[in-house]
Amino acid sequence: MSNTNTISSGSDAIVIGGGLVGCAVAYGLARQGAQVTLLDEGDQAFRASRGNFGLVWVQGKGFGMTPYARWTRSSAGLWPQLAQALREDSGVDVRLEQPGGFCFTFSDEEQEERRQRMQAIQDELAGDYPFEMLDRQEAVARVPALGPAVTGASYTPMDGHVNPLKLLRALHAANLKRGVRYVSGQAVKTLAAQPRAGGSLFTVEGRWQAPRVVLAAGLGNPGLAEQLGLHAPVVPNRGQVLIGERAARFLDYPTLNVRQTDEGTIQLGDSMEEVGFNDNVTTGVLANIAQRGVRTFPVLAGLRLVRAWGALRVMSPDGFPIYDESSRYPGAFVTTCHSGVTLAAAHAFRLAPWVAGAPRPQEIAVFQGERFLNPHYRPSHAH
Repeated sequence: MSNTNTISSGSDAIVIGGGLVGCAVAYGLARQGAQVTLLDEGDQAFRASRGNFGLVWVQGKGFGMTPYARWTRSSAGLWPQLAQALREDSGVDVRLEQPGGFCFTFSDEEQEERRQRMQAIQDELAGDYPFEMLDRQEAVARVPALGPAVTGASYTPMDGHVNPLKLLRALHAANLKRGVRYVSGQAVKTLAAQPRAGGSLFTVEGRWQAPRVVLAAGLGNPGLAEQLGLHAPVVPNRGQVLIGERAARFLDYPTLNVRQTDEGTIQLGDSMEEVGFNDNVTTGVLANIAQRGVRTFPVLAGLRLVRAWGALRVMSPDGFPIYDESSRYPGAFVTTCHSGVTLAAAHAFRLAPWVAGAPRPQEIAVFQGERFLNPHYRPSHAH
């Protein structure tokens, strides 16, 4: 590591944040030949990347915000390309499967509400959003392990899942293979920007310099963004997850609340709780998660649980991403979202080129942080 009095200025871009978002952007930049420095605070940071559900999920997303539906759909379509690239660069198979996914309902009212939501998104996308509404008989025909409480389901062929720990490992290994300079244990608190012809020069912690900087620090983004004339008012939202022992294969599809991993373990979740920076688990919430899982799949009733965790999502006030470049200091970008797995392919193959100088993807123009400064902005919340 460099001496604290020495400034390293050999990078084209500095990415702050070594989770799924930062790693995906760094990987996309490196694939274009950029020299990238990736600064990672380490395991003492809140690690959404190690506490998520592993879904590559499209259905239901973008209700009330059509560009988000397009952005999510685009990323899911690019995921096979990302999985193949990571395997070639890292040797790690992230276990991508995209057989489609189910969201189960437990009443006629839930079924109708789900149908209306899915239909509204499909209409906004001019039909480019395939889905099916299944009655109980049709749902059981496809997922025989369903319990008697399930009344139906929505299904789309767009959904899938990966092993999220293998994904993070693959991104780190692929970045190293592509020449990314990875600096671990580096918290970032101070940034400096010097305007210059055609852009800016950024200095991070007085040690690293580059003409481009990407803030991908999750819950650390608000304070960093403020230093660069950006607005990123994200807050924590806790989700709790239960992991069950390996079981005989009974579920061949990802679902919104239960999935069987490539290794056979059972994952159940998740909650949405506004509890500040508390990432502990609570017995009441875990009990509700378990009960819902058993209600959906009675085969889980005798399952032994092996671990549980809480993790903090990175949520904006409306739940949608923030993608922005500073007008005060061109070359400074902020990127934050709560779907780092689903959007990893878009971040690598569509967002990174924008950081490198290509035109901004059309779908993300509405996700500037300044939207939250408009008192008349009243979007639907993301799901």
